[in-house]
Amino acid sequence: MALAPLLNEGELDALRQFDTCMVANAIETFNVRLHNTGFTDAGIRCLFKDAPPMVGYAATARLRSGEPPMVGNTFHDRADFWNSILQIPPPRILVLEDKDNPAGRGAFVGDMHAAILKALGCIGYVTNGAVRELAAVRAMGFQLFAGNVAVSHAYAHIFDLGASITVGGMEVRPGDLLHGDQHGLLTIPAEVAGAIPAVAAGIQREEQKVINFCRSSTFSVTKLAEVIKKKG
Repeated sequence: MALAPLLNEGELDALRQFDTCMVANAIETFNVRLHNTGFTDAGIRCLFKDAPPMVGYAATARLRSGEPPMVGNTFHDRADFWNSILQIPPPRILVLEDKDNPAGRGAFVGDMHAAILKALGCIGYVTNGAVRELAAVRAMGFQLFAGNVAVSHAYAHIFDLGASITVGGMEVRPGDLLHGDQHGLLTIPAEVAGAIPAVAAGIQREEQKVINFCRSSTFSVTKLAEVIKKKG
């Protein structure tokens, strides 16, 4: 599995200083992908909206929970799954594409699996399916993005370890750099990742000038057009 060049901790921390909307604005300036791609749709929501931005590398697989196994009553956790997560550099984010229709019959991650994932160097979990035991997971400082909340794990089991997947309309490959907060989640193209903080800071300064003008006593539509033109 070939992974993109990694950012150092300082570069990762610089990305954490911006919300996901500003990171999206910065990515658009590079024209490396269509502006309507690379982020989750409204089917994925952030469970802990007051948490700081989550930045990490994606460990991927697929999930089903609606059907029982052919033999026995439950699916068992597998060391190969845990080891596949460890192939991704930290900080890690587990991303599972729930293939049930509809997704989210059962929740793979609750307090126990959140603790396991955190011990494996994960800082969060993303799925178009379900999560559960929110209070305990929140207390661990572990972030969740999900399509819904469910009371049971049902028959949750993992397959297609390390696959390229789609979650909430966003394509995710193993090792992709993710940025998420209360607004949603996006992938950061590797070729521009290191440059994003500086560009985001510049956009933020220009936007703040417009905001300050709109709050000023000198505001007028005529002057607004001039301020917007200077911003562009």
